[in-house]
Amino acid sequence: MSFSYGVSLYSYTGDMHTVLTLDDAMAEIADLGATGIEILGEANIPGYPEPSAEWIDAWHARCAHHGLTPTNYGSWIDTSLWHDRDVTADEGAAMLARDLGLAATLGFTFLRPKIGVVSHDLKPHPVWEEVVERNLDRAAELGIVICPEIHAPTPIRHEVVDGYLAFLERTGTKNFGLLIDTGIFQRAPVTAKHEGLSEEAQEAGWRRPLAVPMADLAEILPHVVFIQAKFFDIDADLVDATIPWREILTTLDGHGWSGWLSSEYEGDRAPYRSLEQVRRQHTLLRSIEAELRD
Repeated sequence: MSFSYGVSLYSYTGDMHTVLTLDDAMAEIADLGATGIEILGEANIPGYPEPSAEWIDAWHARCAHHGLTPTNYGSWIDTSLWHDRDVTADEGAAMLARDLGLAATLGFTFLRPKIGVVSHDLKPHPVWEEVVERNLDRAAELGIVICPEIHAPTPIRHEVVDGYLAFLERTGTKNFGLLIDTGIFQRAPVTAKHEGLSEEAQEAGWRRPLAVPMADLAEILPHVVFIQAKFFDIDADLVDATIPWREILTTLDGHGWSGWLSSEYEGDRAPYRSLEQVRRQHTLLRSIEAELRD
């Protein structure tokens, strides 16, 4: 078992709007001792979906300079792109194929397809299965694993996850897996508001503690290919009152799971706060891992 540590640029959303450039963020990640970087395609790539050759070359140069490995590329399949109709399977498949190509060009090996949902508990639009299946060969050719996210308010024991597991069993593919967002293990309320969520969405359960048990995680771990280490606040004593990190890492360790833990800070967006929060999280996670190794 081994953990690799990375950071999602989403962690620095507030600061990248005010005080951080991409180079600043990458230098910060490297200074943590982290080696992975996760991005959101539409948010972090100038000229998306057709960045300039100069930007692509600069991206690779920055990654090499900072010793960072591109990990997970966040992609969107916007099923509500038009007001009068849903996106078709052909259109959705083309969107995913386009982002797979761009992700591969930038060196990513995982792609999270954020597919439009039809319910507050994040049931994906029915087009998802055909869209993904039609791209499995392309994903295999490019060496990318497509991994939809298990995100609050969807627990692990849910028809959404059952659908993904059934897809895995039916196709037998190695280019599809599950991405776990650790927000599903939240044990206490979060006071900080999420600027990207409506009041309705927050009240519907997006920020409420799901407290998914570790036994549920253990059951699906063979299919988990990436973990977004979602958190909201870690105090100066390295105590996280909402996410049970020791239980999570102990479960991963006990079942021999290896892979990326990619920080995703989603707390107060006050300037510079995300920088300190991500540092605290990495210190906390590494200390727990060190104890597990003793």
